[in-house]
Amino acid sequence: MLSRSAIVKLKAILVIDLIIVGAAAGVFFYFQDQGIITSGALRPAEFTLSDLTISPPEAYVGEAVQISVNITNIGDIEGNQTLDFQVNNVIKNSENITLPGNSSQIVEFTDVEISEGAYLVQVGNLNSTFILKPAPPESSKIILSSMKVDPYEAWIDQPITVTAIAENPSTDTEKLTVKISVDDTVIGSQVIELEAAGSQTVTFIVNATTEGRHQIKMNTLTGSFTIVKTGYHTLTLNRSGGGSTPLPATLDGVVHNTPYTALLPVGEYSVSVPTPFNVGTGVLEFSYWSDGVRSSSRTFTLDKRLILVVTYTLISGYASCPSLYIWNGTGYAYVTDVSNTGWLGYISHINSNGQVVFGGGNPWDFVKLDRNVLATKDGSFDMALFQQWDELFYLDSAYMVVVDHPAGTDVYSTMSSYANQGFNGKIYTINPNSLTLPISATNENGENVLPQISQIDRVFTPGINGVLSPSWDNITLNLLTLDLGDLSSAQQIKLVMNGMVDWGDAGPYYTWIDGFKAAAAQGLVADGTTVYPAPYMEVKDANGKWINVPQGTVMPNPSDFNARTFVVDLTGVFPPGVSDYQLRISNFFNVTFDYIAVDTTPQQSIAVQNITPSSATLRQVWETQSSSSGSFTRYGDVTSLVQDADDMYVIGRQGDQVDLQFSTANLAAPALGMERDYFFFVACWFKDPPGAWGYGFNFTTDPLPFLSMTGFPYQITESYPYDTMHNAYIQQFNTRIVPSP
Repeated sequence: MLSRSAIVKLKAILVIDLIIVGAAAGVFFYFQDQGIITSGALRPAEFTLSDLTISPPEAYVGEAVQISVNITNIGDIEGNQTLDFQVNNVIKNSENITLPGNSSQIVEFTDVEISEGAYLVQVGNLNSTFILKPAPPESSKIILSSMKVDPYEAWIDQPITVTAIAENPSTDTEKLTVKISVDDTVIGSQVIELEAAGSQTVTFIVNATTEGRHQIKMNTLTGSFTIVKTGYHTLTLNRSGGGSTPLPATLDGVVHNTPYTALLPVGEYSVSVPTPFNVGTGVLEFSYWSDGVRSSSRTFTLDKRLILVVTYTLISGYASCPSLYIWNGTGYAYVTDVSNTGWLGYISHINSNGQVVFGGGNPWDFVKLDRNVLATKDGSFDMALFQQWDELFYLDSAYMVVVDHPAGTDVYSTMSSYANQGFNGKIYTINPNSLTLPISATNENGENVLPQISQIDRVFTPGINGVLSPSWDNITLNLLTLDLGDLSSAQQIKLVMNGMVDWGDAGPYYTWIDGFKAAAAQGLVADGTTVYPAPYMEVKDANGKWINVPQGTVMPNPSDFNARTFVVDLTGVFPPGVSDYQLRISNFFNVTFDYIAVDTTPQQSIAVQNITPSSATLRQVWETQSSSSGSFTRYGDVTSLVQDADDMYVIGRQGDQVDLQFSTANLAAPALGMERDYFFFVACWFKDPPGAWGYGFNFTTDPLPFLSMTGFPYQITESYPYDTMHNAYIQQFNTRIVPSP
């Protein structure tokens, strides 16, 4: 039995124990509330949101607004949560967040809106607002150019870098808001500030979530990129130069005609091409691939979009000029090479001191398009001018001519002559049922060539090249003499012709000029001696004597490669009182004809509509090993440069292409009883490298040609118009500098 004192001690001990236990329990429950102590099992993941921040809370329309929120996992184990960013009840971005237990992360999203007003932002149970004000008017002098999209072809969600060069040509500090949009949705913006004469690269990162082509716009610059199936990339095989003859390329043992394009799995491939190769008007020898490989058989890795173009060297025949392609509904069809009269380097004459004087040149070309091939694409006619040969081009103007003419008639244009400058693109009506063949046709050898010109069958009259003449003072010309029959009652005489020119090899051309120089050194050449006569025509007068046709009526230069049909207006060229309607056509270079006929029906009323390009974009299709150099036009939008013939050019080199769209939105339908045909009118100069017909100049962009020059290279008394307008054009557009190799 316990004593009273012992009982008192026991009670005291129990009270102390209870105090300790109670205190311990309080501490336990406190730490448990703070998530520090658990009673056994770990707590599952649980997420809370806090600190929804919008910066800036007020901005201008089109400016980027940064939205951020803090997400915390208050559980003990790792978990994930989908976070939706809503702007005005529309989910603009979703992020799947994975967080370890008892950790936090700040998640950011950039939003760009294009309308003014107040915007409600909701992320989970949090919400806030921002306000967009109308953007202030901007008159920045900063110029954006040279937009580049890399890579052009990508996979879904793969980052794509878009850059452009910003330059401030003024003498003051300038600011510019740069916005970028994909498929007409603004996805980012930034404000740049440049000091006087300063420049910087503007960079954006974009992507896309769907396969197909996507349009990019950075202020006024436009471009695109393509999303393809993951694990695949596009391979394109092609050859340089125009003409319709396809090149057989053997890819992994299978022969494909160029141009060949296919979406193929990423991997290793082998390809080979023939050498030499005949394109009809010339024989080509393999030179190099566009990536620099100099073997006609090679292997390559397809790990990105790849364009391999094989460049050939002309070893006989002729090939030149930018190539025209049109959209036919399923692809781009080759039409012809354009503007051979726009070649820079035609020679006028030579002086007694051996000095060569250049003269002539006409950039205009007029191409009839096959209406059965031409098709619209997204409400526009779609075309491309592609520089495949190693040349420089200066594209001044391009537009479509839509001609409605009475049913049962046909229409053709004339063509240009390098000897006559200026625009001469008249459209003539022809009655196909009234065409008559010449009574006779003979060449310079007295041979009957009437069978060759009786129908379009690709059987041409035989021809010679004047540079193969016996000597500089004994020139042999192509001579075609036609008896056109009795035209005494004809009020209008139109010669319908189909022909082509084979300029020949450059080697004899240089030998020919050297012959004149050697003769001049011996004092045998008089001032003004013609090096090669321009095409000309002759008719007989009342006494039967051959006389030159007046200068106002000229024999055009036919095209090369694909022979074209054109009209020469002979109305009024035969003297009064003649009864012998013979025509003699002389050509120095090898001009041959497939068809010649006479139409004497009067010109019919036609309705003509001109369509200027609604869009024109310069881009690089493939890289070149060309030695050309100078100040080329920056890639991107060049629509303003091709609207008029004004000596403000799109300047490009081998591998460059100008994509042209002609909107049909304002094109009126043909009237009842009328048929429709289409023409492509273009003004374009082009320049060869020295040694490949290029004579008297370097392979650079300067000096720039101009419409009123007497020849190229021009005399020191002439100059490109470096006025305020043309200087501004040069500073704004010709900023793609290619240094000399």
